[in-house]
Amino acid sequence: MNPKGKLVIVGGAVDKGSFTEKSFDQQVEKNLNFFETGILKRIIVESRLQEKSRLEIITTASKIPREVGPEYAKAFRYLGAEHVDVMHIENREHAANPEFLERLRHADIVMFTGGDQLRLTSILGGTEFQDILLHKYINEEFIYAGTSAGAAAASNNMIYQGSSHEALLKGEVKITSGLGLIDDVIIDTHFVQRGRIGRLFQAVVGNPKVLGIGLGEDTGLLITNNQKMEAIGSGLVILVDGRHIKDTNLTQVELGQPISIKNLVVHVMSMYDLYDLNTHTMTIGAAQHA
Repeated sequence: MNPKGKLVIVGGAVDKGSFTEKSFDQQVEKNLNFFETGILKRIIVESRLQEKSRLEIITTASKIPREVGPEYAKAFRYLGAEHVDVMHIENREHAANPEFLERLRHADIVMFTGGDQLRLTSILGGTEFQDILLHKYINEEFIYAGTSAGAAAASNNMIYQGSSHEALLKGEVKITSGLGLIDDVIIDTHFVQRGRIGRLFQAVVGNPKVLGIGLGEDTGLLITNNQKMEAIGSGLVILVDGRHIKDTNLTQVELGQPISIKNLVVHVMSMYDLYDLNTHTMTIGAAQHA
């Protein structure tokens, strides 16, 4: 599938209820530390009508939607966006609201906030809202942007639970279906700050065809045609490629036991680096050996 739309997936900051790691929930309302202007501005620049694009902020994942939505709207307007609105879709009945469906049909950009990605998939999965979203992404010059939960839910496979310190014990990472905009990747967020490398290792060793993507905070990927990935933002993107794994004990150990993996390939991307999902090759933007 080579969609006409673009994905902008970002590692987020502190989000209420993300991945059930409760220690990150303290004073969330004081930590709405969203994107730096570079990433937000890039979303506007990449859109079909730029500042005149219709932009809808969707707060479904958040447990504090009334605080989150206006903060994003304010930031986008500050950067010149002229048509910004917020959809508070809090249940499946809301997802069938004809007004929301019509607004989605006319949107050039949707911005999914952080929070709990299982809320996103359980509320939007199998609805007409999801059908319209996928149709627009495949057939139109449309941008799906998401931070934290909004990023994790973009792929076909989605991590929804698993603490960092137990991530390489068999069975500790839970995976379900995401919103299905991109296949053959699995996305984790707050990646560097919360030490989630083990979670991505386990996700990839269970299905080595899937490329693991770990997004640091204030860091993301611009994905074009589900083929070309460009690192954006101030931090790091970690890629975990399991296609060359030579051996593992995954199927031999009991649940709760440590996992061994031989020959797992890891790449580290920073701003301006590129990765081709077709050829699985990385290009460093400021390489020493250009």
